[in-house]
Amino acid sequence: MSENIKLEERLWKMADKLRGSMDSSEYKHVALGLLFLKYVSDSFEELHGQLQEEEYADPEDKDEYLAENVFWVPKVARWSYIKDNAKRPEIGQIIDEAMIAIEKENASLQGVLPKNYARPDLDKTRLGETIDMFSFKVGDKESRSSDVLGRVYEYFLSKFASAEGKGGGEFYTPKSVVKLLVEMLEPYKGRVYDPCCGSGGMFVQSERFVEEHQGKLGDIAVYGQESNPTTWKLAKMNLAIRGIDANLGAQNADTFHNDLHKRLKADYILANPPFNISDWGGERLQDDLRWKYGTPPTGNANYAWLQHMVSKLAPTGTAGIVLANGSMSTNTSSELEIRKNLIEEDLVECIVTLPGQLFYSTQIPVCLWFITKNKKKNGKRERSGEILFIDARNLGHMATRTLKEFSQEDIQKVATTYHAWRGTKEETYEDIAGFCKAANLEEVREHDYILTPGRYVGLEAEEDDAIPFEEKMERLTRELSARFKESKKLEDQIREVLGGIGYEV
Repeated sequence: MSENIKLEERLWKMADKLRGSMDSSEYKHVALGLLFLKYVSDSFEELHGQLQEEEYADPEDKDEYLAENVFWVPKVARWSYIKDNAKRPEIGQIIDEAMIAIEKENASLQGVLPKNYARPDLDKTRLGETIDMFSFKVGDKESRSSDVLGRVYEYFLSKFASAEGKGGGEFYTPKSVVKLLVEMLEPYKGRVYDPCCGSGGMFVQSERFVEEHQGKLGDIAVYGQESNPTTWKLAKMNLAIRGIDANLGAQNADTFHNDLHKRLKADYILANPPFNISDWGGERLQDDLRWKYGTPPTGNANYAWLQHMVSKLAPTGTAGIVLANGSMSTNTSSELEIRKNLIEEDLVECIVTLPGQLFYSTQIPVCLWFITKNKKKNGKRERSGEILFIDARNLGHMATRTLKEFSQEDIQKVATTYHAWRGTKEETYEDIAGFCKAANLEEVREHDYILTPGRYVGLEAEEDDAIPFEEKMERLTRELSARFKESKKLEDQIREVLGGIGYEV
């Protein structure tokens, strides 16, 4: 086990001492809030110490911290003050006041931080003990360079998602699924958008991708929206600790009924909308301008999400969207009509089916849709009138008893296939039986516009073992004959034993 994982597990066990009788959905804000407070205090106190050593610097000048992109932390919110008061019975109130003070001094955090540590059901003795155990740094320069808190935060989110089941998955998309989307879309430069951004995982991975490929973080602009108020706050905190400047709107809002980015045209869209939502208010949006390819049914939002994202794409933009498998083949009249129109307009670029057990929140099998406004301009290869189908159901490994993950090799296998087909990489694309197939629109029409990759990729080719067919049949006949003789012998023995004790057989 790596040191990083040991640290993450240790922090989780420490924070988990606080749970008591609280639901995981409530407890996550308590634990993540403490982590956030420790982070901003560590980074502040490190710079504060450096300024104390400088002859003409003022360690209490707020502008000194803004210049270094460090949150200003008032005295009542600094970890040293919190720790000095950890054993006091009013520690919960002290932390609430610390959160209020940080929000007051940092406009981007207003209304975001949890302020419920004084609540009666939060054991103050355990809270004090947990504060005492947070002795190591998570927000100083060394920790930030290795993204210690980012990893811990991600680990916590995944643990909460696992504990909460269905509800938890609403704010957390498994890391390996996000990484696959990012590796396929490669958001190096431009506007990145997620209309249902959850805790912000798509943005975190996009920024990480840019960093890993020697790009500049300022080369991408991040836009998002989230309808759930507590999840919106989680996203703001998650992005704040990583220094990601994102426009998530001034408040949470429903993307369908209150689009906070009306004029946005995105170069990349990465999204995992909630699957098969029936109460999305479609009956109030029957004449919406976004329904260019057909009016989505009021009982399922999948095709509303698809069309919303198409409406947000820049002329050469591409979207990668996680949807339930039913979206590929549903034949309700309105959805089939929309899918047909999207295909005939040559907007559907690639479909990937994923293995089961990837999500904490659902056992519903899922797929990835890739939609693009202009296939001709997104690569060197002519791809008009063609759709790439990838069947990735056999990839992945069991990370736990119940959850599957993609390895880096799995991710590269799918991403490399996609880029080879697009003509954006040096590799040459070839159809592989059982895995990938580039099908033309005529083939898709023959399948009644059903987009399930299994219909196109065929069966995986078996390796030729060079044994003649006649010899294989002879071996099989001998084996079956031998097994029949063994079963007949066993049957005779059973009859003999039963007869010996008086049973008639």
